[in-house]
Amino acid sequence: MASESRLFPRFEAPYAADDGAIAARLLATAGLRAEQDARIDRTATRLIGAIRTHDDRLGGVEDMLREFALSTREGLALMVLAEALLRVPDARTADQFIEDKLGQGDFLHHETRSSAFLVNASAWALGMSARVIQPGETPQGTIGRLTKRLGVPAVRAATRQAMRLMGSHFVLGETIEAALERADSADATRYSFDMLGEGARTAADAERYFNSYASAIEAIGRAADDRPLPGRPGISVKLSALHPRFEAVSRQRVMGELVPRLIELARRASNHDLNFTVDAEEADRLELSLEVIAAVFSDASFKGWDGFGLAIQAYQKRAEAVIFYSDELAGALNRRMMLRLVKGAYWDTEIKRAQERGLDDYPVFTRKAMTDLNYVACAHQLLALRRRIFPQFATHNALTVATVLELADGTRGFEFQRLHGMGEALYAQLSEDRPDIGCRTYAPVGSHRDLLAYLVRRLLENGANSSFVAVAADDTVPVATLLRRPADIVGAAANARHPNIRLPADLYQPQRQNSHGIEFGDRAALGELVSAIAAETTPTAGSIADATPEDANAAISAARDGFKAWSRMPAQRRATILEHAADALEQRRAHFIALLQREGGKTLDDALSEVREAVDFCRYYAAEGRKLFGESAPLPGPTGESNVLQLRGRGVFIAISPWNFPLAIFLGQVSAALMAGNAVVAKPAEQTQLIAAAAVRLLHQAGVLASALRLVPGDGSIGAALVAHADVAGVVFTGSTEVARSINRTLAASDGPIVPLIAETGGINAMIVDATALPEQVADDVVTSAFRSAGQRCSALRLLFIQDDVADRMIEMIAGAARELRIGDPCDLSTHVGPVIDAEAKQRLDTHIARMKKEARVHFAGNAPDGNYVAPHIFELASADQLTEEIFGPVLHVVRYPADRLDRVLQSIECSGYGLTLGIHSRIDDTVEAVIEQLSVGNIYVNRNMIGAVVGVQPFGGHGLSGTGPKAGGPHYLARFATEQTVTINTAAAGGNAALLSEQE
Repeated sequence: MASESRLFPRFEAPYAADDGAIAARLLATAGLRAEQDARIDRTATRLIGAIRTHDDRLGGVEDMLREFALSTREGLALMVLAEALLRVPDARTADQFIEDKLGQGDFLHHETRSSAFLVNASAWALGMSARVIQPGETPQGTIGRLTKRLGVPAVRAATRQAMRLMGSHFVLGETIEAALERADSADATRYSFDMLGEGARTAADAERYFNSYASAIEAIGRAADDRPLPGRPGISVKLSALHPRFEAVSRQRVMGELVPRLIELARRASNHDLNFTVDAEEADRLELSLEVIAAVFSDASFKGWDGFGLAIQAYQKRAEAVIFYSDELAGALNRRMMLRLVKGAYWDTEIKRAQERGLDDYPVFTRKAMTDLNYVACAHQLLALRRRIFPQFATHNALTVATVLELADGTRGFEFQRLHGMGEALYAQLSEDRPDIGCRTYAPVGSHRDLLAYLVRRLLENGANSSFVAVAADDTVPVATLLRRPADIVGAAANARHPNIRLPADLYQPQRQNSHGIEFGDRAALGELVSAIAAETTPTAGSIADATPEDANAAISAARDGFKAWSRMPAQRRATILEHAADALEQRRAHFIALLQREGGKTLDDALSEVREAVDFCRYYAAEGRKLFGESAPLPGPTGESNVLQLRGRGVFIAISPWNFPLAIFLGQVSAALMAGNAVVAKPAEQTQLIAAAAVRLLHQAGVLASALRLVPGDGSIGAALVAHADVAGVVFTGSTEVARSINRTLAASDGPIVPLIAETGGINAMIVDATALPEQVADDVVTSAFRSAGQRCSALRLLFIQDDVADRMIEMIAGAARELRIGDPCDLSTHVGPVIDAEAKQRLDTHIARMKKEARVHFAGNAPDGNYVAPHIFELASADQLTEEIFGPVLHVVRYPADRLDRVLQSIECSGYGLTLGIHSRIDDTVEAVIEQLSVGNIYVNRNMIGAVVGVQPFGGHGLSGTGPKAGGPHYLARFATEQTVTINTAAAGGNAALLSEQE
């Protein structure tokens, strides 16, 4: 591969710059001359008029969006139906799903406002379905009369057809051949074909998408006429579809495997002189995407070809920097490039991701007006670079189109783009007024099953109330409103942020600050953290001596003496100390990550997450403690007396923590007990004593009295001695059910005070997946839940129930995704699965795996390197009864179930006696509600993974064999560490009730 990219620098730009600073710069240059604004208004008004007078008897996507707005129950129900119905293979589940969604909207009485056939046909089908299938009248319902059942197949067919009808207006063809035939008969002269599909989860997925792209390129090339670029057709490719691990931490693998594949596809496109556009991905993949693009674009074989390009998202704060980088790359290679400018389609995902990761700011704008303002600025930039760049403006906004036309000062050297099925009236008018302007139709190609994710994204993108498409044809919206400039809407730099979207750091304010994280796709931030970790020196394993029974007794005696001073310290002061500890932990993040990796075997992702969880525990309990242990709570009562309730510490608490979360659970236990006013003797797991020692030093340095917190390292016998001590006022424990029972028996046998045990143990955690679930999402969530942290989480998925109608495809995808995980050194950035904690744990897992290979069907058996490594395994069981105990490692057990036997699945989960975590993947709300109602499980996660409970957001803890409660990181936790005291004072004892006597009428 001849490439000139090695000499070209990598893309660099602030990942999430300040909105205000960007707004100040954009607003300063946004103004145009009065005559320019007047021309823009005239052009935009004419285009809006065309939209409002457009009469398409068949109807289109915009008609559907206006008829079923996402602000209505019908619109939301329709979106969910469209997303899932066509992939449901069995009639029973389809009927349940249709009933569930149609019951959420008033389709029965929906009065159609549109005259378009598409809208009327869909509304009729949905209304008929709602009329025939009333809630509770499906075969699963209580009525189920024969006459109603006879109507169900017709209803099912009508609803599916309504979804297909919608899909046909988003998709040009189900195959590239059908799309080309339809394109040949259309008025549009330029097309960019998009082969639909989710990102690859498996190597087979990536191979299938590659072959799909390759065959499409050849078909497009054969069908193309002899016009030169930019008038020739094109294809859009998605990098995440071509590699199953397209992520920053897998950079070396991506560059070695994906780049040659993309070069091959681009070479095929160049042979036919086609437009070849690399589609935009999420913000965390931008730097990696540009590195791949630079490597491919600089291949020597592409010299003289002007069709290579990429899409740029205007809602990203780095959009202008990407344009500049692309121009510099083209200039360095003396080539031309095509750049498609879009608004962006993953906004909600970007906001949530930044919040979850605790970033300093968002990589995208939080206000739509800022995106629109940035789009115009990027358009201005692109038009100024036409010597090397061919701009492609993708928009359905009449004001944006008019503005670009004004800025272009002519019609040459650029084109507009629209989505197939949208913007037809606008661009028909534009073509009539300015026939020399190029316009390309972005045309999805694929089956209705592949359409689903694309369809929902378009519905969300264009169906929201803030979208131009959603309001342009509404005569009740004044044209002047649609002509308001983004700069006028923003007004000033101080208004650049959305007032209701807090910065990630402020997500939990005013109660507390969110813990600080980084985005691994931000090369600068990641590099800084990795360098800091490498520079840390940590003690060697075994450098902490185990305590003796005498040491344990002495620690409890010292803590008993320290309890008085600590418990009398004001709650406000104790809370401040915990907050100082949290701040210090963030400042010393690199040191603790180094310890977690070197002693605990944590990958960087897991180690960073654990530090953040520990920080969150300290801040959350500090905030809760201020409320609970601050001022006494006054109680109602008769005049002449005061009654207050207050909480106070119990005494000496024993905190016994596990090795799988040696920092987060350790600090969570200790900080809660300290906040409640107790003294603490902490016994960490013997495998991770260095981490615990560092945490205790940090707390002491933050202001915790040395006498109030003692560390007693040792094995299980030391823990048993601590629990049996007569001066113990309480025990908080996380670990196995067996040890929890032993502690409980010891406490019960004591002749001293009855003391509380707060225990969080494990479970045979299950996930239920029905036929409405999206396979790609299931694969992501199952692999994360079962194999992250080498399966060494209390919450990890152990038992997966899949509806048998979809089981084959789901299991194949899950196994394929597991095959792509890298197992190895946790200090290596690219590692997904690190070691298990020790040789004893590995031996137990190896023994179970050997038994499963004899008793179960093997779907996947990974290969592990030498050492304490256990590769992911997937076994299919004939019955859930075959799994009788928690298997604490990367081993997933799968059981199929018939659609009409969900009740048996729930019974088997209930009969296990455990109740820690449960996952549900279903689009049927009634199903979700029924499962939640029946199962008493501590943490239930719907349509997401089932690990990584966030402090204060998903309080964690289970029932039955899974623990005693209350939940860690929840509002009821601290009170369990305290005693309650009621104080009643007779305020009239001094001779009378002065307060009552002085009361005025």
